[in-house]
Amino acid sequence: MPPRLILNADDFGLTPGINRAILELHLAGALTSATLMATGPAFDDAVAIARSHPTLGIGCHIVLTDGIPAAHPQSIPTLLGADGKTFRPTLIDFVQALLRNDIDEDDIEREALAQIQKLQRAGIDITHLDSHKHTHLFPAVARPLLHLAQRCGIGAIRNPFEPLWARRLGHASLLRRSQMALLGSLQPRFQHLPQLHHTHVLTTDGTLGISTTGHLNDATLNQILDALPPEGTFELCCHPGYHDADLNAVTTRLRSSRDTERETLATIIPKRFAQPNAPQLINYGCLGSFGVLRSAGQFTPNTGYEKIL
Repeated sequence: MPPRLILNADDFGLTPGINRAILELHLAGALTSATLMATGPAFDDAVAIARSHPTLGIGCHIVLTDGIPAAHPQSIPTLLGADGKTFRPTLIDFVQALLRNDIDEDDIEREALAQIQKLQRAGIDITHLDSHKHTHLFPAVARPLLHLAQRCGIGAIRNPFEPLWARRLGHASLLRRSQMALLGSLQPRFQHLPQLHHTHVLTTDGTLGISTTGHLNDATLNQILDALPPEGTFELCCHPGYHDADLNAVTTRLRSSRDTERETLATIIPKRFAQPNAPQLINYGCLGSFGVLRSAGQFTPNTGYEKIL
């Protein structure tokens, strides 16, 4: 059986240009999945695209830093920055607060539930969860997200760790490789969280492209695909888009690289996956028993109005 690959674009709903790139790539067979930001400025546009293209798997991109909350700010005080209205502005600020035990897991759960249910109430069948800047590699974030996935009818979550074989391709700087190696020490704890250990919530064998974020071009993508193992299920995480005025108006470090990633995916993926014995392209909605039910037209997603205990 050939390996299975999920081609997932993050930041769906951030700008109309990102939404357009995701749609174009999906229609070209170069993208199978995208994760939607519940409070993104282009949320309504992304929802319209998702609902009119059901073959595009849609996850919920849980944002806990560098953004605005979906829950009422007074209900999630430990997640907020100095203004008391928005999240902490940087990943470093968030991680430092997490390590100081200044963030309440109940606040994470309340905010994540608000984001999940906003998508579900818009008619989105959520195939999986992931998190902005991979914050769920920390157990204090992964625990409430897995709890919610199991109770909100969401069958999968991103594995926020890049496999060792992919890290060894050497695409990242020495500093980034060192950071990823350090954070990789959290992987056993992630894998042994009960929902994953007992397969109540599924994940992949690893996420590719983390170390190449901002640097995914033709050469690096070809190297990743050439190194793909003969079996297993993996996600390629990418950030395609259009570098336009809307993108310049939002906070993101990824700007011109989004054009490069869009062009790379459009050029490389259709060509590579037209070859014999190519990996099977899927989305997270294909995994496990939920995937079987979806393929049979018998899966009923949550509406977002359920009471979650």
